[in-house]
Amino acid sequence: MQFSLWLALAGAGALISFTPGAGAINTMSNSLNAGFRRSIWGILGQQAALVVHVVIVALGVGVLVASSPVAFNVIRYAGAAYLIYLGVRQFLSKPSLEEEQAAALRNESAWSIFRRGFWVNLLNPKAIVFFLAFTPQFIRPEQPLLTQYAVLTATIVAIDILVMWFFFAAAARSFQRFTQTPRGQLVLSKVFGVLFVAVGILLALIH
Repeated sequence: MQFSLWLALAGAGALISFTPGAGAINTMSNSLNAGFRRSIWGILGQQAALVVHVVIVALGVGVLVASSPVAFNVIRYAGAAYLIYLGVRQFLSKPSLEEEQAAALRNESAWSIFRRGFWVNLLNPKAIVFFLAFTPQFIRPEQPLLTQYAVLTATIVAIDILVMWFFFAAAARSFQRFTQTPRGQLVLSKVFGVLFVAVGILLALIH
């Protein structure tokens, strides 16, 4: 991949990552609940789903999903339902400052955080459709495809990790003071719950 083309790819990847969405909301929520450092597990889960999306597109399966209303809608509604479930659960959660319960929240297993991030990104068929439109701009058919897809994937993943961790997860740290009081915890739970539900509804309604 030519350096100029790679720079364009990096710029586009940065713009995509800075666009708020379910992944950004999940990252901020993890940063608040599990801590800044441990939020990386959710980010890595999201990247694993991103890699799956690129592989699906590279194999041509993405074309089938994009052209099949039934397949697309099944995945779309499943993803919307999962985000709404996360939002409702967060919205209804009760504030707690007791040490044991706070420790349990912060000690959520890395696998659990990773798995949630994975499903948040994977159950988004619009990501497949997006990559169908996005990847051809940076792939040259006359050149080795495997190398090009590897460079594209590595670039997008690296940029997204940096943006998610050092922007969205770091930004959530400014809200840490709210977690010190029951009222603050309640407000944050409501806010992030509503955001998850809103993104889920948009995913279900916007075509």
